[in-house]
Amino acid sequence: MNAQSGSGSRRWRRCFLCVAWMTSVLPGCALIHHNGVPYAEIAPERVNLADDIHLARDGWPAARWWTRYRDAQLDALIDRALADAPTIVIARTRVAQARSDVELVRTGSSLQIVALGALDREHVSANGFIGPFARNEPSLGLTGPWYTEGIVGLGASLDIDIWGKQRAQIAASLGVSNARLAEASAVELEVSTDVAQLYYGIQTTYQLIDLLNEWHNIAVFAVQAHEAYAARGLEALMLLEEARARQLTIQRQIVSAQAQIKQLRESMRALVGAGPDELPAIKPIALPRSLAALPATLSYELLARRPDLQAMRWYVDASFDRIDAAKAAFYPSFDIKAFFGFNALHLADLFTHASQQINLIPGLYLPIFDGGRLNANLSGAREGSNLLIEQYNQAVLNAVRDVAQTGSRLQTLEAETELQKQRIESVAFTRDSVEAHYQRGLASRLAALEARQPVIAEHVALLTLHGQMLSEEIALTKALGGGYRAEPPVELKPR
Repeated sequence: MNAQSGSGSRRWRRCFLCVAWMTSVLPGCALIHHNGVPYAEIAPERVNLADDIHLARDGWPAARWWTRYRDAQLDALIDRALADAPTIVIARTRVAQARSDVELVRTGSSLQIVALGALDREHVSANGFIGPFARNEPSLGLTGPWYTEGIVGLGASLDIDIWGKQRAQIAASLGVSNARLAEASAVELEVSTDVAQLYYGIQTTYQLIDLLNEWHNIAVFAVQAHEAYAARGLEALMLLEEARARQLTIQRQIVSAQAQIKQLRESMRALVGAGPDELPAIKPIALPRSLAALPATLSYELLARRPDLQAMRWYVDASFDRIDAAKAAFYPSFDIKAFFGFNALHLADLFTHASQQINLIPGLYLPIFDGGRLNANLSGAREGSNLLIEQYNQAVLNAVRDVAQTGSRLQTLEAETELQKQRIESVAFTRDSVEAHYQRGLASRLAALEARQPVIAEHVALLTLHGQMLSEEIALTKALGGGYRAEPPVELKPR
């Protein structure tokens, strides 16, 4: 009983000394000097439009917003681009890479078990720690100085995440992974809107060529008529040359429009990742009417519908987790290492019972003096987080600006379009009057045809406005997030 009591007393004394040692050492660990202050998130009232910016229609874009135009050609082009475009492939590869990084960080907090096997042919130093084994005295079991040492067994290690450092690192990598997913959605939005704008640029140019060809036919007839008048001496050659100059101007515009179609088509081909002969022919169609819509209020709803803003939000959240990990690095870390196997100086003895080896090594690591490395790391994490917050706030303001400017331009184009339609009606009155005179024999056919030219010119101007409206409408769709919707709502919690 006395022996057992003495043994228990010694164990308690050892535990007391260990606790006393930790109590005296813990206050001496590295102290946090550069935690910094987190920057503030942008105020909600700054995420909105001015009261004088509004459109006739209200609402947010749908997920597959391009299907509202009911154009099978456009649907096929965008679907192909979203599947095969090089930028889409790059974005999805970045997502896969981020997921791999998450798994890599997560495995660091798991139990690690490895199989060990080593063979060491060594010459023992006579002046070293195991110098007696350098002698060759078989009667004493010494066969030195050369030995062939063998080690075989299983090793294990486990980091105990008491302060949450590894959890914070995992959360940061998850934040980056979520940001990459949102970035992939932003790339999809970019690609789909670019395809739609190129497509309607081609369609607008098709219609422009039709109008120019009609105008050119009139110019050809005018040149022929003036040639006939000049040949009979009924008018000066100056009128003929002016007519020919107008014809050449229209021809140049047709050539320029045809070249523009080729350029737009090549841009489309590069965007969708098609080969020289892989892009299908784009057939001319009538331009759709404008379907632009603008929500009455934006507020934080815009932040949840813009994938680029969501990506930045995730990066900011990841930066908060990096700050937590940097703080946890100031506290003690614990781990446990273990080994079970066989270890012998002679291979013949390796797998004997006497060669069994068991190691159990709990470890405590406490930073005391680090030359300011931990504080520099924390300061860098905080400043990096503040930089991301400011970039996020600026991106929000830029997003509101994009919506406001695009909505304002659409307002202006709608007003200009209505005025242009009225102008066409006024110019068409003159054309109809000359046509009526021609039907009654009071005007020449040349006069009747030339009276159509101002009307065609005004239709060209109207077509230009229509094309600009479609382009701005698609730009507004992009500025509003293109149907992307993030859940849960945007929320930043600096720490």
